[in-house]
This record gives sequence, structure tokens and C-alpha cells, in this order.
Amino acid sequence: MSGTAITTGTGKGPVRTTAAGRTRALARAELTLLGRSRATLAAAVFVPLVMPLMLRSNLESMRLKGTGLTAGSVLLPSSVGFALLFAVYGSLVSVYAARREELVLKRLRTGELRDLEILAGAALPSVAIGLAQCLVLTAAYQVMLGVGAPKEPQLVVLGLLSAFVTWPALAAVTASFSRSVEGAQIAAGPLTLVSLLGSGTFIPLELLPDRLAPFCELLPLTPVITLIRGGWTGHLSAHDTVGALVTAVAWTVIAVFAVRRWFRWEPRR
Repeated sequence: MSGTAITTGTGKGPVRTTAAGRTRALARAELTLLGRSRATLAAAVFVPLVMPLMLRSNLESMRLKGTGLTAGSVLLPSSVGFALLFAVYGSLVSVYAARREELVLKRLRTGELRDLEILAGAALPSVAIGLAQCLVLTAAYQVMLGVGAPKEPQLVVLGLLSAFVTWPALAAVTASFSRSVEGAQIAAGPLTLVSLLGSGTFIPLELLPDRLAPFCELLPLTPVITLIRGGWTGHLSAHDTVGALVTAVAWTVIAVFAVRRWFRWEPRR
């Protein structure tokens, strides 16, 4: 099926629209709505920028000696994780739930927009904010901590690409199992907390007990942190690289399947 549609113009003949154009238009409208929701915008913009300061204050209590980790190699991937959890996942859970309860999603489906375009258009502003935060924090760490350029940038790119597909999809799934925006925020709490504690954001996997680390490697945020940290340091083995990539792809497939299977377009009554 083609991604191009034709609509009626204003007396000048038909106007051809594309999937990319429709998605951009929806993203611009969503950005306007996001700017009006001060609580969601504040959580998306400021929380990921404050969390690294909290983590840096705890670095002295971590026993990094002998692990091959430095302050920069801990803070940089963790900051990406904070951006994904709060700017992308946390804000999108609220966005999807709010648009569903306001019947916005239902109305959009009656037009020429396809389901993927609706979900992607709603996600683009949050993804853009998250990406901007990653770039700003990376530049700051290069100045303050001298982290330098990534040794294997392809791993960083793969980690970010998988994350910016998986986490919006996980947000859509989470929103589907709540009856309100407030309920969606509560529903996002468990995955956020588990990811903060077990995916190498607050505590690197190298410092976790041997029995706990293998389980934490299977969490959805862990392969992203692993790929970004390994891409920057260049110390990720081929075995660990393949394992992280397989886990990332598996979570992407699971998240996309779950959206197709369980996402709700109408309010839960």
C-alpha cells in the first residue's frame, strides 16, 4: 500500500500528501500540546538533566577501581538512560493516555493518517527532546570530564536507534493498561524503577552481585546502556556486543508486537 494520499485542495486541484508530511504535521501539533502541559514538559526536560548531578555525587562511594570504569564512562550512558526513561518513556505514557481519553486518537484514525503515523507523530517531540538532552549532556561531559569521542560510534548509534523505537512502543503499551493519565503515570513506575536500579544507570552492572547481573542484562534498558558505554570506551567484547544487540532487537520486537496486539485507541470504560 502506498504511503501517499490525495486530498482536495482549495480550488487549485488535488493536493498530494505523504506519510512523512502527515507525521511531521502531527508532530508539530503534538509539540504545541506538550508545551501547554507544564507538568509533563518539566518532567521531560528538567528531570533528566538533574539526575546526573545526583549520580555524580554518589560516584565517590562507588568502587570503580579495577572495573575499568571512569566517571565519564558511568555518567554518560546513565544520562542517556535518564533521558529515555523520563523524556521519552515517562512523558509518552502520559501523552498516549491523555490523547486516548480525549478521543484524539479515535478521531485521527477516521482520517487518512495510518496507525503508525499517529503513534510516531505523537512520539516525535518527546524523542527529539530526549535526543537533544543526550547531545547536550555529551558535550558537557566532553568539556568537564574529557570523555572524548566514542571509540566505536556504530555501537552508540545502534543503541540509540533501538532505544528510540523500543521505548516509545513500551510507553504505548503501558498507557493501554491504564484508565487515566494519572493511572498511566503510576503504571510507568515499576519499569522506570527497575530500569534505574538494574540496568546500569545508578549502579553499573560491574558492581552488581554475580547472581543478579545476568538477570539485569535482560532488562530493556540494559542493552542500550551496554552498547553506548562499550561504544564510547571500546572495551566491549564481541560476545557482549552480540548479546546486547540480540537483547535490544528482542525487546524491540516484543514491544512492537505488544503495541499491535494490545494498544487501545478508545477510552477504557
